[in-house]
Amino acid sequence: MLAGAGLSLGTTPDLFASESSSSKAGSYDLVAVRGGEPEVMLDKALEALGGMQKFVKKGQKVVVKPNIGWDKSPEFAATTNPALVKRIIEHVYKAGAKEVIVFDFTCDNPKKCYENSGIKKAVEEAGGVLVSGNNEADYKPVSVPKGIKLKEAKEHKQILDADVVINVPVLKSHQGSTVTISMKNLMGIIWDRGYWHRNDLHQCIADFATYRKPTLNIVDAYRVMMKNGPKGVSVSDVKLMKSLIVSTDIVAADAAATKLFGLEPRDIDHIRIAHEMGVGNMNLDKLNIARLTV
Repeated sequence: MLAGAGLSLGTTPDLFASESSSSKAGSYDLVAVRGGEPEVMLDKALEALGGMQKFVKKGQKVVVKPNIGWDKSPEFAATTNPALVKRIIEHVYKAGAKEVIVFDFTCDNPKKCYENSGIKKAVEEAGGVLVSGNNEADYKPVSVPKGIKLKEAKEHKQILDADVVINVPVLKSHQGSTVTISMKNLMGIIWDRGYWHRNDLHQCIADFATYRKPTLNIVDAYRVMMKNGPKGVSVSDVKLMKSLIVSTDIVAADAAATKLFGLEPRDIDHIRIAHEMGVGNMNLDKLNIARLTV
């Protein structure tokens, strides 16, 4: 149990206010779970979606992309919860994957980010392979045909070689994009992200999402950095929400997570733009959602 001033349980009234849709396992567009530890919430979410075997087949290569961008320990909520990352890898191997690769293009020193986030240990314990995301030689040019401001990028070769990509952001505040969730987390798989910041960040985030659509998006909202993101200053920036969102629709995942944060999806420019570009659906009332409590 982590101690620390400023940690409190979030009530998340908007996302969990409605009753769950009555559907059989595997038919949901999105699953939102609250009230448990990351591993337990993931187990329940995957069960509602029909299991990890619905997304991962025997012999496939899988890339798991958490946020490991900062040299911060888990209680600061600057990086994805390591317990969640470990459990995802376990589920992926159980589904029959031959290899699980984990990486991020870090902002702080990569060795310290990997170790102090707890993700290096989690990956090793689960049998995954942690690789570097900080070598330019590992990035290959790709085209973004539907992009408005972003027409091309350099994407990590592990993503290009993967059969399945599982995107695992941590929900938190961000000074440039208000919040950083699933779409923003994909900036950790491209090299030339400085261009995005100089050329309409929100449009570039949405543009790239037209090209790269992860197989599954798993949003870590166990601890949520409510201010001073993306790196954070103190544990007093963090709210303990004990929540998890899972969807194949990257826009829907971000819309639901934005609700958890206490904001409206339409007020986050890259979510609205991606919705308008047809990447996914931010209108949660149009989706078949399982709302679960542990």
